Amino acid sequence: GRNHPTLTAGNLLSGGRDPLTGQASHTMVELKPWTLPLIVAAIAVPLTAGFLLAGPALGVALGFAAVSALVWIAVRQAPRGPIETASAANDRRHLLIVLSRALGDPAAIERIAEGYRADQAANGADVLLLAPAKGRLLDRWATDLGPARSEAQRKLVLSVASLGKADVAAEAAVGDEDLVQAVEDRLREFPADEVILVTGTPAEDPDGDRAAAELGERLQQPFERVIEARSSS
Repeated sequence: GRNHPTLTAGNLLSGGRDPLTGQASHTMVELKPWTLPLIVAAIAVPLTAGFLLAGPALGVALGFAAVSALVWIAVRQAPRGPIETASAANDRRHLLIVLSRALGDPAAIERIAEGYRADQAANGADVLLLAPAKGRLLDRWATDLGPARSEAQRKLVLSVASLGKADVAAEAAVGDEDLVQAVEDRLREFPADEVILVTGTPAEDPDGDRAAAELGERLQQPFERVIEARSSS
């Protein structure tokens, strides 16, 4: 089994399940001695500055923004165990293709098409394309997710069209801005037998590179990474 970090101070817990026993397990995270003062400062400084500069309204707004940012960071950084997948209700093959970049690589498409045809001839196959709605920081704070969703939909349209030319029928969905979280959310409903992640090169797509490393560790089904050139992103 995989080794998990052990937390002995701070007592923050993250839930998960033991991959061998299926029982609920917890991973403890250790907080460094300087963590608590840093958290207090991160909340108090903008709150105080807001009060001094523009009164209570701005102070409360900045304090709320600081707390929200800390919560968001804490959730993203929490250690997580194996990703659980929904149980299939039938014998059909289920393939999840996650798009950090649009799928256009001919060799990858042909491999997918070959597997799809074989699965269709057996018990049938379902292919689901998933693209994260990656927004800019300012868009997230302004809750303006329109551009992020449009970009996700663009990747989905291009990828569905590429697969369609190879006679692969696929459904499409937009997910969480975080690639790993998007996969985790979708696998609660979609019983994927295999996951393919389409990314750019590590230099062009650091988010995709980090997601590939984490998914390679946490997924319990076969996992493949396809690297696309910038021109097809």
